Amino acid sequence: QVQLVESGGGLVQPGGSLRLSCAASGSVFSRSTMGWYRQAPGKQRILVASITRYGSTNYGDSVKGRFTISRDNAKNTVYLEMNSLKPEDTAVYYCRAETFDAWGQGTQVTVSS
Repeated sequence: QVQLVESGGGLVQPGGSLRLSCAASGSVFSRSTMGWYRQAPGKQRILVASITRYGSTNYGDSVKGRFTISRDNAKNTVYLEMNSLKPEDTAVYYCRAETFDAWGQGTQVTVSS
């Protein structure tokens, strides 16, 4: 069983930056593709970015060029660096271990002046 704990959310002004972290328990992290998803109020949860065990990345169109996903297998942690944040990036951000269909509890990101 994989347990995931997100951190790093908060309130930031438009144009600002945040770095989200997702720490995984267990020994399976290095074998799993990891993903970041977000869900805005009244909307479906959507994929923001994913990274395979080999480091290949994939991004949603709305965040390309602004967000960067990375992972540190030695620390069992996946990161989401978010730059040039916009109000429409406001959502709860969730970490997922894709290979094991495990979700974190989510962390709120609010972009507002």
